[in-house]
Amino acid sequence: IFDVGESLTVPDEFTAEEKQTGMWWRHLVAGGGAGAVSRTCTAPLDRLKVLMQVHGSRSSNMCIVGGFTQMIHEGGVRSLWRGNGINVVKIAPETAIKFMAYEQFRKRFMVFKSMQVIERPGLIFLVHLQIKRLIGTDQETLGILERFVAGSLAGAIAQSSIYPMEVLKTRLALRKTGQYSGIADCAKRIFQKEGFRAFYKGYVPNILGIIPYAGIDLAVYETLKNSWLQNYATDSVNPGMFVLLACGTASSTCGQLASYPLALVRTRMQAQATLEGAPQMSMSGLFRQIVRTEGVAGLYRGLAPNFMKVIPSVSISYVVYENLKMTLGVQSR
Repeated sequence: IFDVGESLTVPDEFTAEEKQTGMWWRHLVAGGGAGAVSRTCTAPLDRLKVLMQVHGSRSSNMCIVGGFTQMIHEGGVRSLWRGNGINVVKIAPETAIKFMAYEQFRKRFMVFKSMQVIERPGLIFLVHLQIKRLIGTDQETLGILERFVAGSLAGAIAQSSIYPMEVLKTRLALRKTGQYSGIADCAKRIFQKEGFRAFYKGYVPNILGIIPYAGIDLAVYETLKNSWLQNYATDSVNPGMFVLLACGTASSTCGQLASYPLALVRTRMQAQATLEGAPQMSMSGLFRQIVRTEGVAGLYRGLAPNFMKVIPSVSISYVVYENLKMTLGVQSR
């Protein structure tokens, strides 16, 4: 559902000074560039993951080596990067929409926080009851539960906006040699054959996956960071970039593990029309079929290449992001 890498480098929030000086957009540009390089470098593993999710049933028993061999045999080395173009293109709108949505939710939460009075029960009431402290001393910083709600809602809005690109990415990753001439041709054929609704196949499990991912990611991240500060920090509340990257990598991996079955069902729903003779099943129907025919392990097919790309993705993103920040004149926090 989410790519581990650029999400760990770009800040969730920006200070008032960064907004006034225009540094915020440089952070986003650096993060976008880092994401593009990272996704391109790990694209073969990403395509292998999609193939294993869709075709890696008990009958085919696709493995990592066999999957790479099959891809190269069918379309050559270049075929390892099928679907990467649209995956890179969607970085810009996805990042921009998520940032703008997060900013709007942050402002709303800060208004309620400054009012210190809750007019009616509901989600905001729970937020103010549950949060006992703020992260850091900046008064513009959201609390933990508020960050979870704002991040989840912003992620849902961004995913809803660019979801047709997710469907195109899956279809392009699964395509045979010569099937489509490009992104536009793929979109045109899907629309002509299946209609507009095809661009939102798998949308429900994708959105549902945001909740466990965001919740577990944030909870594990805060637990690991606070544990490090309690045991190893002496006179600083800043653990440093490498510790934060390690905490972020571990927490994001845990979040992906929890939401992976939903991601797999989403991918299969996106790909159903490409499978000859395959029935068009609902989310619940697919869950039942996978568990019945492949067992619970079937919900985690493709997990190995997905986790194999975590370390290189994070490492590449960090190096490229830091270099782009220097080029753009962005000072490290």
